[in-house]
Amino acid sequence: MARLIRTAQRILLCNSSKSLLHGGVRSPAVASTSFVQSRSYASEVISKSPFEANILRILRNEIQYQSEYAPPHHPAAKFNSFTVQDRPGEQYITMRGKYGDNEDIKIDVTMFDGCAYVPKPGEDSTGEDVHLHISLLVDISKGQDREELEFLCSAWPDSLEIQKVYFLRREKMIAGPYMGPNFRDLNVKLQKTLREYLEARGVNDELSVFLHEYMKNKDRIELIQWLSTVKSFVEK
Repeated sequence: MARLIRTAQRILLCNSSKSLLHGGVRSPAVASTSFVQSRSYASEVISKSPFEANILRILRNEIQYQSEYAPPHHPAAKFNSFTVQDRPGEQYITMRGKYGDNEDIKIDVTMFDGCAYVPKPGEDSTGEDVHLHISLLVDISKGQDREELEFLCSAWPDSLEIQKVYFLRREKMIAGPYMGPNFRDLNVKLQKTLREYLEARGVNDELSVFLHEYMKNKDRIELIQWLSTVKSFVEK
């Protein structure tokens, strides 16, 4: 999975999505702490160097700001027919579903891993909008066979695109297998049919919209947890 995700990332137009999520909404310095808060830090200042005390103050202010600016909510556990398995501390999630009696669907989804710049809509508009990108690996298997049809997809804010289609035999993987052409090189009718194949299984534009909202929330959860982890380390 990781190898194919990295392949998808090399296709992307830029790698600055994290700065868009955090750098673009960074606060000015959070208001100075209250007298009561200052007293709670007094004993700490005695045991910590001025440099460490300053780091802790900045970390606390940042955690407070990030928690109050847009408080994260509890991640959704389901979307339509799919169950959602969050992976705290990791950069992806897994979704699982079924289609009919014998098809199992597994979707591995990255957090934001790139972006594209597109013209702003409207005849009088100038400048560009930034569309964040998410990579998906959609595995469709049938019964107990180790054969899978796998789709490498791009999820944009309001649309889903297929990049590659693989046919895999998990128990008979060979070195250097032929993995098929780029999706856009396929016959137009075949492209349309494969899109409809995925759409029938719930892998569609609606899923892209859900994933962008989900990952915005996960991104904030992971940031706050990372800040708290760093703070705990410095406090030791």
